[in-house]
Amino acid sequence: MYKSGFVTVIGRPNVGKSTLLNSILGQKMTITSNKAQTTRNKISLIHSEDRGQIVFIDTPGIQKPRNELGKFMLGESLSSLEGIDIVIMMVEPDEKIGKKDRNILERIRGLKGTHPLFLVINKVDSLNKDQVLPVIGRYAEEEIFDEIIPLSARTGDNVDRLLDLIYDRLEEGPKYYPEDMLTDQPERFVIAELIREKGLSYLQEEVPHGLAVEINSMKERQDKALYDIDATIYVERDSHKGIIIGKGGAMLKRIGMEARRDIENLLGQKVNLQLWVKVSKNWRDKDERVKHFGYQAES
Repeated sequence: MYKSGFVTVIGRPNVGKSTLLNSILGQKMTITSNKAQTTRNKISLIHSEDRGQIVFIDTPGIQKPRNELGKFMLGESLSSLEGIDIVIMMVEPDEKIGKKDRNILERIRGLKGTHPLFLVINKVDSLNKDQVLPVIGRYAEEEIFDEIIPLSARTGDNVDRLLDLIYDRLEEGPKYYPEDMLTDQPERFVIAELIREKGLSYLQEEVPHGLAVEINSMKERQDKALYDIDATIYVERDSHKGIIIGKGGAMLKRIGMEARRDIENLLGQKVNLQLWVKVSKNWRDKDERVKHFGYQAES
C-alpha cells in the first residue's frame, strides 16, 4: 500500500525543525542557524520512498510578531495547520514547559481527536536516559499527544523511528510530487536562503535579522558547466552595510565563498557568485518591502 500525506512541523524558534528535515531528506534544502527568525517562509519538503511520500511543512518559529515581517511569519506558521494530516510539535528537553511552548500547546490542543499529534523532543544526544524520561513525563501529562519521540536531529538518532510512526498513521494516497523533487520552492529561493544563512552564521547582534537576499540574475553558460549568479544582500542600516562587507571586503568574501560551496552542492556544478550589498532602511517595518523580498502569503 502506497501512503502519502502532509505533515507540519511547528515549534518555537531554534528547536531544530529545519535540521530535522534536512536530516530526513539527506540533503540541505532549508537553512539552519542559532539565530531567531532563521526560517521565514513556510516551505514544503518532500520525502519519497517505496512505501509512500511525506510532504513536510517547515515553518517559522512561533513567537509574538514585532514588525511586518514578524506578522507574515506568524501567519505562515498558523496557516500550516490547515489541510494537514499529522501535526508535529518540536521542543527541547528543558526542565519545564516554557511560556512559548505552552502557547503552542494551547494552539494545537483543539486538534486532539481530529489529527494525530506527535511530540518530538530534540537534542536528547546531550542528555542521558534518566534526564529524558522526566521531560517525556511532563508532556505526557498534557494528554494531547498520540506519540512522543525523543531524538537527535543533529546525529539522526531515532529519526527512522519517527518516519515509521508517521507512515503508520498515514492513509493510502497518491504521489503528490515526482520522486526526485525535494521541495516546492524554485532554485532561486533556495539559493537566496543559502546566502542568507552565511550572514546569519557570521554576523552578530541585530544585523542578521535585517538581512534579505535577492537573486538579480542566474544563467547557465552554454560553453561549460558553470552558473553565473548575481545576488544582492540587503541590510537595514548604513552601518550594517559596512559590517557585512568587512575590512577590505573580507566578510563579504567569506560569506560568498561559503555560500558558493553550498550552492554548488545544490546545483551539482561550478558556480561564479557575485555579491553586492545595499541598504533598504527598516524594510522589516514596511509592508511593501516585506512583500518585495518574497514574504507574501499565498492567495
